[in-house]
Amino acid sequence: MGIVPLAKALELAQEYDLDLVEVAATARPPVCKLMDYGKFKYESAMKAREARKNQAHTVIKEMKLRPKIDPHDYDTKKGHVVRFLKQGDKVKITIMFRGREQSRPELGYRLLQRLAEDVADLGFVESNPKQDGRNMIMVLGPHKKKTEAMAEARQAQEARKAEAKANPGKSQNAAEADADAETMAEAPAEEPAEA
Repeated sequence: MGIVPLAKALELAQEYDLDLVEVAATARPPVCKLMDYGKFKYESAMKAREARKNQAHTVIKEMKLRPKIDPHDYDTKKGHVVRFLKQGDKVKITIMFRGREQSRPELGYRLLQRLAEDVADLGFVESNPKQDGRNMIMVLGPHKKKTEAMAEARQAQEARKAEAKANPGKSQNAAEADADAETMAEAPAEEPAEA
């Protein structure tokens, strides 16, 4: 509308049953818009909420080990580390030394190197192992970002919901069993070998 006196702008706003909103106060002359201010506030709040929803918070998970860990316990702890890395979280691995174990830091170093090699496809060593008093610490970072991991999890959840809608009343295990049975039925039967 161009440059309009304040009284005329207020008249126009009242005529169209809208609000006169100052957009750029520092400009000379100040820039104003005729709009429904309530609707504008609502839309901006919805945009901010959507942006927060897609925002990822970096979380550092911690896993504590001992130098003389049992193989089964190691596999369990490694499984937790794998889960954390798949979720896009960083993992701080702490090896706690007690008593005479403090004189053998190479045991902890080897254990941390082994763990880093075992999860190399999911994460990388962000900070190398270093001794910190009675503990040795290493930080692993995920290859994929938290937002990517969240998006994949959302897609997997939607796929499970779609599968549940397609097969109502059937549990997830029953649906998997049916799928396994179908693949077995499609496979050609082996003929017995002649002697």
